[in-house]
This record gives sequence, C-alpha cells and structure tokens, in this order.
Amino acid sequence: MKRSAVNELIREGAAFLSTFNVHLPPFAYWPPAEMAARDHAMIAARGLGWDVTDYGQGRFDELGLFLFTLRNGRKEDLAAGSGMLYAEKLLISRRGQLSPMHRHILKAEDIINRGGATLVLELFASAPDGSICRHSEVSVPCDGQIRTLPAGGRLALAPGESVTLLPGVWHAFWGEGGDVLIGEVSTVNDDATDNVFEMDIGRFSQIEEDEPPLHLLVSDYGSWLR
Repeated sequence: MKRSAVNELIREGAAFLSTFNVHLPPFAYWPPAEMAARDHAMIAARGLGWDVTDYGQGRFDELGLFLFTLRNGRKEDLAAGSGMLYAEKLLISRRGQLSPMHRHILKAEDIINRGGATLVLELFASAPDGSICRHSEVSVPCDGQIRTLPAGGRLALAPGESVTLLPGVWHAFWGEGGDVLIGEVSTVNDDATDNVFEMDIGRFSQIEEDEPPLHLLVSDYGSWLR
C-alpha cells in the first residue's frame, strides 16, 4: 500500500469522523517529527493511533479497514486481573469493503454501529479445535437480548445497535448501503498476537514509501520511533 494512499485515507477518515462531531485526541494530529520529539512511550507501547490496513493484499477498497485506537490497557494488566483491562477503537467500514473472517483468542468486544449505513456481520461458532464450525448455531448478545443465528448467519445492525462477540466467535463484517462508523469497546487489544484469520493474510499493511507520512500508523512505531 503506498504511503500517499494511506495519507489520503487518513484525511478522508478524519473528515468522515468530523461529520459525526467525533474529535480525536491531540496526538492524532502530531506529525512524525513531533511524535518522535514528545513523550510517546505509552502511545507506542499500547498501540494507540492510526491504523489503515489492507491486510497485506493491496486491495483496500475490497478488503480493508480504517481504525483509530483511542485507549488500550496492557496484557500484563489483563493477566493480573487488575489495572486497565479495556480498550476502545473507532473504525470505518466502507460500503462493500470486507473486514475478513477472523476470531480472537482473548479479546471480548462490543461492536457498535455509531452511525451511517447498516453494519452487517457474518458469524460462526468455533469448533473444539478453534476452526470454523459450519453447522452449529451461534448465539450473541445484542443490546441486552440474545440473538441466535444459523452457522454463517448475517446480523444487520442499524445505527445505535450493537453486538457482543466473545473470544472464539468467528466474524467478518462490512458496510451495506454506505460507509459505517463503528465503535469497538473491548478487553485489552493485542493485534500482533490475538487475531486468527480464516484466510492466509497479515494484520497490517506493507507500506511503499512514495511520500512522507502525514501521521504515523501504529505499525510504523517500531521503525520510526526510538
């Protein structure tokens, strides 16, 4: 994915968020030099900030997702059962853009349609070995009610509606009829180790540096910050 494309997607994402009167924290707008000069230790260690992914496939419009991590605890807190045990993200799923089938090992998450079009999720339960179970029903809490769907059933969430996905629930999602602003509230998030994909894909984009970064991505921190 070219850096110029990432820069433009950040601009477009920020503009989309502003239509919902959503404001990001100050560090979101620090250019790379300012990020490096400031105290960025917690930001980098907890993976806070911009995340634009095409899952390494180079087809962002078809297979991709825009994210911003607002807050995140530490795996050590989760293991200890005390401290900051939660995370929060904003996501933008574009019309027809697939976030591919995956599950989490530890993370439980609420996926919330915060506005825009309809958010559609395709759901499967896990087999005993963790693979997709293609014959069992899957039950998920939705705003205080349990919804039970057949294997591969599709759950449509209108703005304001949400679903809770516990570890092991396989899910893919996309916007239907337009772009969707999504809120994610979860236990501590670790994108490096806690995502299991059905497809043989990566979690982060491979960046081709054709122009300087507007803002650093979470996946840039290791190489751009010291």
